[in-house]
This record gives sequence, C-alpha cells and structure tokens, in this order.
Amino acid sequence: MSKPVVNIWGTPPGSERASVQSAPWDTKWDLRTATAGGTAWVFYRTPGEEVLRRPVILSDGFAPAGTDVDFLYDGLENGEFPFVSSLRQAGFDVILLGFADRSASVTDNAEIAIQCILRTIAEREGDAPLTVGGFSMGGLVTRYALAKMERQRMNHETATYLSYDTPHHGAWLPLGVQALAHFVKDNWGGEGKPLFNLYSDLINSPAARQMLRWHLATGSDATLDVAAGQDKERADFLAALERMGSWPQIPRLLGVANGTGTGAGNDIPADSPAMSASGPELAAQLRTQGEGSRTVARLQKGEGDEVSIDTTGFPAIDGAPGGLFPELLGGASNFGVAALLANLINSPDQAELTYNASTFVPTVSAVAVAGIDDHEALYSKVDLERSELHDFLCATDNEGHTVMTRELGGWIVAKLQEA
Repeated sequence: MSKPVVNIWGTPPGSERASVQSAPWDTKWDLRTATAGGTAWVFYRTPGEEVLRRPVILSDGFAPAGTDVDFLYDGLENGEFPFVSSLRQAGFDVILLGFADRSASVTDNAEIAIQCILRTIAEREGDAPLTVGGFSMGGLVTRYALAKMERQRMNHETATYLSYDTPHHGAWLPLGVQALAHFVKDNWGGEGKPLFNLYSDLINSPAARQMLRWHLATGSDATLDVAAGQDKERADFLAALERMGSWPQIPRLLGVANGTGTGAGNDIPADSPAMSASGPELAAQLRTQGEGSRTVARLQKGEGDEVSIDTTGFPAIDGAPGGLFPELLGGASNFGVAALLANLINSPDQAELTYNASTFVPTVSAVAVAGIDDHEALYSKVDLERSELHDFLCATDNEGHTVMTRELGGWIVAKLQEA
C-alpha cells in the first residue's frame, strides 16, 4: 500500500498555513527577467562561511503562486531524510531556486534558472563543477535551461543534471477531476470566490498545460481518444525542447522516481467509483480511468443538462506505478479536492470519496523510459537501458510525488559524492 502524500509545494491561497520554522539560508539572490521573477536562497556548506565552492542548484516545481522557501525547506529537511543538511555535511553548498509564479511557462522560468546558474558560477570560488536540477516541473525548467545554454554556446559548467520525480514524458490528472474543476468555476466561481476558481485556474495555467499529457480546458461535454487531448502549450513546449536538443548533452543525467520500478501499482482499481455527490446544487460522479470506452465523469447543476466526459483507448493510469498526486487543500488530493468542492457547494460531508489521490507522475515518465499512453508500458518493470537518463533509482513503494525519503535522498547524496 502507498505511503501518505507529503506536500512540499507550500500552501495555496485561501487555505490555512501550517506552522513551520524559517529556513536557515545564509544569503539570497533576487533574479528577474522581462517575463519572470525568482529568488535563490543559498545555504553554504558551512553556515555563515559565505564561500561557495561545490554548488548544488535545486529548483522548486509546479504549484499555485510563488515559492515559499520555508515550506520548501521544511519538506526537504524535516521529513524522513534531512536532505539539505546531508548535502552540506557531504561538502556541498545548496541553492534552492524559487519562482515568483510557479505556474508560469516552463520556458519563462528557465530564464530565471539560467540567471541562477550564471550567478552561481560568478560567485563560486575554485572550479568545482555544478549540479543542477529540480523537483517535479523544476526538473523540466532546469533541463530546458541547461539545454538552451548549450545550444547558445554558453558554458554552464555543470557536471550533473538531477531530476526528482519530474514528468519527462508527461503527468496525469484525471479528466473527470479537470472537468469538475472547470464546471465549478463556470457555475459557482467568480470574483471573491478563490476556492471555486483556484483548481480550474491552476489546471489552465501555462505550466499545467505544458506538463499534462491530456488536458481539458472547460467543463463541457467532451470525448477524448488516447491520441488526442494534448494542449497546444504542451506541443509548443515539446517542440521548443526538441530545438534545444531535448536534453543537455554535457552533464551526466540522474533521476529518481517516487513510484516503483517493478511494475507494481498503487492498488487503485480501474473504472471504479472515485467520488460522488448528489446534493441539490451539484450532482457529480467521478470514476477512475479504465481501458476501452469509458465515461469518467457525469456532472449536473440542479436540474440543468448533464455534462459527460467520455474516453476511448486510455490506459488504466490512476493505479499505475508512480508518484501520487500531492495534497493541495486541507489534505485533499485530486479526487479529494473534487469532494471538497462538492461539499462547499452542497453541504459539509455530503460527498462520498472512495479514493483521494491517484498517480500523478508515472514511473516511466519520471525515469524517461516510455510514454504514458501505453497500459503495458506503465505496468512493466523499468529497464535502465531504455531510459534517456544515464542512471536512476525508483522507490520501493509508490509514495507521494516529490516526497523526500531516505532511500531516494541518500542515493542522490551518494551519487554526487562519486563525482
């Protein structure tokens, strides 16, 4: 059975912030381009020493609003494995890279990453090469940044690229959940109602459109074939990445996955009830994704016309090996957020929730082995020889997306020490 989902993304607007200690960074750099902004928080290997010698740049990932360094640090340091302090004890300086808007375009935030890399090189004493990477979409941001620097003949002086549960071949958010989020915003959202707008706005953000393999922009009737549903933002991003060479060619490419590499899924069955609501304002039935021709959502406002989301040829992806969708609102994950929205519209505790989360980044995507369209590939044992990475590690159990574990964090520290 899967481990609980751990949120290192920070608290979205409109939800209660948990109490965390301030991150003990030593200095920070403000970074800005014409289209994006960001901040780098520097943790020298010896606190207070203010000498940068062996830099490791780690980029924040996708989420609403800007990076909260205290939450980011807390998730990396105060869970099962103290990742930041372990890197420092191993002789590395840690630079946490955050963005003013984590849902902005990957290519825009990649310009902030390039600034951070150049600033790091300028501030470094000696000639020790850099390690550059990120968590979730942060891995895509830094992958694109390094590839673009090489394409433009810029010396990034990076020996190792690192991705942590990054959706190299796309991420998954159940289509019924996407449709319900838009349906809620269209019918109950608007100015002054942030919780009814938030999830829909997040799904329709540039970064989400680039990351999600299948994307719905509205809550109206839809029929999707497995080959369709790719947003133009994603197609454009993939084309831009290909123009940069797809991957940086100079560094060794390392990655980890929060999902298993054995083909063992997370025990969420295909084509099964996930969330239902039958209140006077909103009626909704969401089902997990199944193979063949399936109806994954039915939505209705009052006595209005029913909206149906139908799919053909999709894999049973909700239960596939991979990092589970992280918590967003009050501990709710994707189907859980759908239940929360239904309860806000109808009455508290009215919705019936069978499954809170599902796979967000399939293992085959995180370790760049195969596309996520193929059911057999999703549930097969991963093969290092088929990966676009030079080396990777998969988790023993399917766990929360970007959760920092001793297994994965310890492997990364050991690999960096080998260089």
